Amino acid sequence: MKFITKAKLAPRTPSEIKTESIYAIEILNINGSPISLSDFKGKKILFVNVASKCGFTKQYKELQSLSDQYAEQLVVIGLPCNQFGKQEPGDASQIQEFCALNFGVTFLLTEKIDVKGNKQHPLYAWLTSKDRNGKKSSKVKWNFQKYLVNEKGELIDYYLSTTKPTSTKITKHL
Repeated sequence: MKFITKAKLAPRTPSEIKTESIYAIEILNINGSPISLSDFKGKKILFVNVASKCGFTKQYKELQSLSDQYAEQLVVIGLPCNQFGKQEPGDASQIQEFCALNFGVTFLLTEKIDVKGNKQHPLYAWLTSKDRNGKKSSKVKWNFQKYLVNEKGELIDYYLSTTKPTSTKITKHL
């Protein structure tokens, strides 16, 4: 009588893990129209979960400055989120008006999303999971945490809310 045993699978090495492409992720802009992240191939992308009633809200000004200064090589994308202290209670039109009037924001804003938890948006599942981004895992700790992706759609690093958008930690990559 022959017994069939299941072979033990060796753990996969990092080079054997196929990461997902950030460019395949779907997200809507603040007006509800689709954004094709693949349109930004060849540029770095800085993703920032934003909120209008946060102590870090003044970073909108620096994010706009960064967007203007590095327009040829960087796309700044603000992702409104109400998960931290309910500091982004507004709807799409209120968020847009607030950002435009108070900070002159012209960079891309998305629909309001969840960056953690059971309803975490697929973009943040990618940004925060080494299995998906191939680089490192992280947790979004508060509003205005930043994730920088290179021209090929690979995660460079993430930066906590206390890191200013114009910090050399970020600009050294631009």
